[in-house]
Amino acid sequence: MSAPAASGGGAPAAGRGRRIVLWRHGQTAWNLERRFQGTTDIPLTETGVAQARRAARLLAALGPDALVCSDLERARHTAAELTAVTGLEPTYYEGLRETYAGVWQGLTNDEIMARYGEQYAAWKRGEPVRRGGGELETEVADRAAPIVLREVEKLPEDGTLVVVSHGGAIRTTIGRILGLAPSSWESLGGLSNCCWSVLGEGARGWRLLEHNAGTLPEPVLGDDA
Repeated sequence: MSAPAASGGGAPAAGRGRRIVLWRHGQTAWNLERRFQGTTDIPLTETGVAQARRAARLLAALGPDALVCSDLERARHTAAELTAVTGLEPTYYEGLRETYAGVWQGLTNDEIMARYGEQYAAWKRGEPVRRGGGELETEVADRAAPIVLREVEKLPEDGTLVVVSHGGAIRTTIGRILGLAPSSWESLGGLSNCCWSVLGEGARGWRLLEHNAGTLPEPVLGDDA
């Protein structure tokens, strides 16, 4: 079912309409260790750089018109690979950072479940939880989705915006733009490193056209990272 139009994005006058490509950063060491990164500034591994380079060549074929990016290093380095092949200069936003998760940051998934099991279970049930004393998912959407919608309004009618961000931030942004209830956002599966989702502008608002695209299925490492 199509979602209601969000933030003034009416039906496109002609053509396919505008598109938003939400691209997760490449692999980091903490992804491999399944540590919750959150806002911790962790660089890409060599594999992560190679992932970004490969994905950038694919995304360049879409002819993107604009590029915005989280200001964290792993996202910046990912975006740099698209800049190298398109010449698009990114605009960096702190508001596109991953969810701040307080004391959860730096812990592995097993450590989180062992120390904060009730909080973790409540989050997985879809309850509003300040994981580790950090941000609510709705607060992440409050800061990230408006940036995306504001930037997409600057595009030509069939333009494409690439957003380089993080697994959890992308999920909440998609949920908000599609008008889904926050309790259902977890039903959007996680993105693998350097994969992306595509939102398209339709007659009744934004629609999810592709999810976790860009490669054959791979394990999702460090979803909120």
